[in-house]
Amino acid sequence: MTKTPDPIDQYVGSRVRLRRLLLGLSQEKLGDALGLTFQQVQKYEKGTNRIGASRLQQISIFLNVTPAYFFEGMQSAAQTAATGMEEGSAPAFEPDPISTAESVQLHKAFARIRDPKIRKRIIDLVHALAEETLG
Repeated sequence: MTKTPDPIDQYVGSRVRLRRLLLGLSQEKLGDALGLTFQQVQKYEKGTNRIGASRLQQISIFLNVTPAYFFEGMQSAAQTAATGMEEGSAPAFEPDPISTAESVQLHKAFARIRDPKIRKRIIDLVHALAEETLG
């Protein structure tokens, strides 16, 4: 029986990956800073290995964010109240779509565009393309 990663661990790991990519760091560089191998970092990012509190603190310091950053957008207060703290009822979390390599590349390139009119035209283009693919 294979154990599937906990959705919360996957979400936190995806946020670690997103922040690492936004800073332009490799898994190896993060691992070196934490005294880990890149394979261990990879397992954290996939949610295969759970990140303990002290390790999350180390990661947050190195990536220059608060530990709360890794949980942002995960679940609203209303969802928490509705589901409660029942054992065995882990809510389903979708991996952060912003954490893909393509999204990070797009974000970095977009941030380099200084002209607000061009930025607006790009946003309009992306919206138009998204509408076209949705039907």
